[in-house]
Amino acid sequence: MAPDLFIGLMSGTSLDGADGVLVDFSGQDLQVLATASKAFAPAFRAELLALNTPSDNELHRAALAGNAIAASYAEVVAELLRQSAKQGISAKDISAIGAHGQTVRHQPQRSADTPAGAGYTLQLNNPALLAELTNIDVVADLRSRDVAAGGQGAPLVPAFHRSVFGQVNATVAVLNLGGIANLSVLPANPLAPVLGFDCGPGNALMDAWCLRHTGQAFDASGAWAASGQLLPQLLRHLRDDPYFSLAPPKSTGRDLFSLRWLEEKLQGFAKAPPQDIQNTLTEFTASSCIDCVRSYAKDSIELIVCGGGAFNQHLLQRLQAGLPNLKVTTSDQHGLAPLEVEAAAFAWLARQTMHRQPGNLPSVTGAAGPRILGAIYPA
Repeated sequence: MAPDLFIGLMSGTSLDGADGVLVDFSGQDLQVLATASKAFAPAFRAELLALNTPSDNELHRAALAGNAIAASYAEVVAELLRQSAKQGISAKDISAIGAHGQTVRHQPQRSADTPAGAGYTLQLNNPALLAELTNIDVVADLRSRDVAAGGQGAPLVPAFHRSVFGQVNATVAVLNLGGIANLSVLPANPLAPVLGFDCGPGNALMDAWCLRHTGQAFDASGAWAASGQLLPQLLRHLRDDPYFSLAPPKSTGRDLFSLRWLEEKLQGFAKAPPQDIQNTLTEFTASSCIDCVRSYAKDSIELIVCGGGAFNQHLLQRLQAGLPNLKVTTSDQHGLAPLEVEAAAFAWLARQTMHRQPGNLPSVTGAAGPRILGAIYPA
């Protein structure tokens, strides 16, 4: 059988860098042939974070940042091709690249301020430049069509989760712990609608607090959080945001759960030890995800965790403690490494686009119907 090769590129709300995978979809099960990543320099990460909120000269800065994202993506693609050359694969063998871009605004709610009433979502990227640098077709802007159809534009990964992690005769939940946490509920009945939505913060607030107080980009294994004590009053204060009372479909991002949001919540806790704040932020992520599983995936037999949060052992322990009737596992136990899942999802979405097949699930996003997603930039 001829290879069916696509590259997926992802840079998520954690702002740590770009991840890429080369995937072969020709078999019954997808096969990851190569993986690569490129960390963002601290100054660039700070610029991306700043562009999440209104700032001076942001149109110019956003355009430059999009160019830099494309250049980083091109470096990841080059590394994937270097690895795959040993298997006789070159750029001409790749059908397309699915390039997510870097989300800096996500406002999908319909608005009376525009004639069509549509919301918007904005991912920084320059897919034309990426096509020029790689000489491979690029599929980008994968969220906007769903938003135009009245959907949230997110999460888009549940359709991919169904194709990879769905089980016959068993309901399974998949929890992606990136900067934002999103849940996919894959019903036992293959004809039943998949449910998916953003639970709330994943790693974003934990990472920001850890960086500020330890100089480390993330809390390795959750060890720093585990050294602290839970602050119940702060946890209640974090959990009182109206987002958590919304019913799906719903999605969120740094537009809401920003460092500024956290600082407002921390007023009155200035004397609390930083590790206690970290412990509470970890419990905040765990408890909001647990509530979502209990409310919308109570029939699940297993919770499969992916994303960077899958390496936070303290967080996984808190999830398991709160969901004693479910088996909490990580995606590598199901054939796909935690840091490969989202990038592989965007390779799959690019494949859907190139085959003129829908990539969204209206039951997840709330869109008016299935839509072919993205724009194609030919090599």
